[in-house]
Amino acid sequence: MALLEVRGVTVKFGGITAVNDADLSVEPGTITGLIGPNGAGKTTLFNVISGLQPPTRGDVFFRDQKVTNATVDKRAKLGMGRTFQRLEAFGSLTVRENVQAARDIHRGWRSWFRPGRDPLVDQLIELVGLGPYVDARADSVPTGVARLLEIARALAIEPQLLLLDEPSSGLDEAETEDFGLLLQKLAGEGRAVLMVEHDMDLVMGVCHLIHVLEFGTVIATGTADEIRADRKVQAAYLGFGAADEVPVPAEVATAAAAAVGAGATPATGEPPRPRPMKGDAT
Repeated sequence: MALLEVRGVTVKFGGITAVNDADLSVEPGTITGLIGPNGAGKTTLFNVISGLQPPTRGDVFFRDQKVTNATVDKRAKLGMGRTFQRLEAFGSLTVRENVQAARDIHRGWRSWFRPGRDPLVDQLIELVGLGPYVDARADSVPTGVARLLEIARALAIEPQLLLLDEPSSGLDEAETEDFGLLLQKLAGEGRAVLMVEHDMDLVMGVCHLIHVLEFGTVIATGTADEIRADRKVQAAYLGFGAADEVPVPAEVATAAAAAVGAGATPATGEPPRPRPMKGDAT
C-alpha cells in the first residue's frame, strides 16, 4: 500500500497550468525520483504535497488520510519532512543547535525545559556525517555540509516520508556518492524518500521508481531502464518532436538516453549502488 498518493492534481496560476492532472505514489522503504526539464512543474508539485501550495483540483493522501487541505505543520506531525532548494538553517546557531532546534520545535514547548542532551540529535549528526562540524556555526560550513544539515533537520521530526528538493546541489562527486548511500540506508530502515533532482546519475543509481514531468504532466513512470528507453522522455530532454510521431536517428536516441542517465545501474529489486557522479544532466 502506498504511503503517499497524489491523485489528479492540477495547479493553475491564472491562465498558466503549472501542474496538469498529475498522479504519483510513493511506497514505504523506497526512493522515488521526480525529474523533468527546468520549468516542468516539479517544485510546484512538491509544494502541493508538502502543503505550501493548494491545488486547483485533485487530492493528496498520506498514510490513508486525505491531507489536501491540511496545514504544513499538520503534515509534519503526520510524518512528512522536507528540505528546500534554498538552504534554511539558522546561521548564527551551531550545527548541533540547528538539529536540536528542529527537534524541539517538533516535540513542542514542553521539551524546551528538559535538561540534558537529546540522544537522537547525536545519532542524526553521526548518521549524516556532520561530526567534524558539530560545533561550527551553520553559516560558516561549506554548502555541501549545509545540505547534509538540512537532511538532519528534516530527520529530526522522525518522518516516514522525506521530501528532498535538489538535495545534491552543492555536493562534489565524493559527497554525492556518500549521499546516495545515505539515501539507501534511510530507505532500508523503512522510510520513504521522494526527491526532485537534476543529477541523473544519482537518480538512476538509487531510485526504485522515477516519475518524469514535462509541462506539468507526468509523461512517464518506471524504473531507470524504462525511463532511459522511453521516447517521450528522450524528446523532453533533447527537445526534438513528439516521440511517437517523429523518427529518431539511432545516434540521437543514444544521446537522449545518455541525457537521462544511460549507463547507470538499473533500479530494480534491492537498492542499487550509486555510481560516480558526472554532473548535472539537464
